[in-house]
Amino acid sequence: MSTSMEQLYQQVILDHAKHPHGRGLGAAATAVTAESHQVNPTCGDEVTLQVDLDDAGTVRDVRWEGQGCSISQASVSVLHDLVVGEDLASVGDLTGTFRALMQSRGAGLDDPDAEDRLGDATAFTGVGKYSARVKCALLGWTALTDALIKTGAAPAAKEDA
Repeated sequence: MSTSMEQLYQQVILDHAKHPHGRGLGAAATAVTAESHQVNPTCGDEVTLQVDLDDAGTVRDVRWEGQGCSISQASVSVLHDLVVGEDLASVGDLTGTFRALMQSRGAGLDDPDAEDRLGDATAFTGVGKYSARVKCALLGWTALTDALIKTGAAPAAKEDA
């Protein structure tokens, strides 16, 4: 990856960390809602995430509060932008694709279409080089998966990160 691309990715992460999207817990907007609190014991990062689904299984809103490093906070901000308005199948695909990106050890994905679907989340490609930071990037995604399971709308899945 070129230095200018790494700088661009770093700027995306810093922008989301400074101006997070979806930050702020609140009242449920729909009848189907759930909350998950996740902590990364390695570094102390934490996030509480609320998700609202409509009757058709579409994510209507994601709200969150958290504290920690720029990577963990920016990742949940990017997650918000990617999943609001998406159905559960698309959210599952996005989550799986982001996990694959984190497990690529910084190499990125072989599928350019998958990277396109991730949008700003591709900024976290380099994080995969640092195993201690992967958990930071996945913290919000783990909270989302757990919250969706708690709604009863999404099946329990094995975590492999």
